[in-house]
Amino acid sequence: MINEKIKKIILSISLLLIIFLLDRISKILILDILEDIGKVDIYINSFLNFYLVWNKGIGFGLLSSEQDYFYNIVTVLIVLINFVIIYMLFKEKGIKYYFLLVILGGSLGNLFDRVYFRAVPDFIDLNYNGYHWFIFNVADIFISIGIILLILAELISYKKVNE
Repeated sequence: MINEKIKKIILSISLLLIIFLLDRISKILILDILEDIGKVDIYINSFLNFYLVWNKGIGFGLLSSEQDYFYNIVTVLIVLINFVIIYMLFKEKGIKYYFLLVILGGSLGNLFDRVYFRAVPDFIDLNYNGYHWFIFNVADIFISIGIILLILAELISYKKVNE
């Protein structure tokens, strides 16, 4: 029994580290381009570009503000949400546990940037026929995937309970 708990802890920490490191490496590469060239505006193809923006809001630039007090409130709120997710991890079993880990891994990547840079570097620009989606980063991808999978898991378990 203890062996299974140790395996789960190792797997959990490994998953968090992999997500965090993938996010860090992608941001370091983009910031290295910024340092070398002075800007990041890279055309990949008609659907994907890398264009660096500094996000002081939450995911996809929402709730951005230049006011320090507002930025600090949002940062504290993100920290509190991370603690709620950690609490939920202790309560959750099954696949939802791993979906929460994916969300937490992405959130910790962006939280690191909020504290270290006082903004989050977003650089993935998806577009189609001149219509651009919000610019985002690798951590945002993991957060979004985790949330979508968690919602789907909840819908499936709700349906099974109510059948």
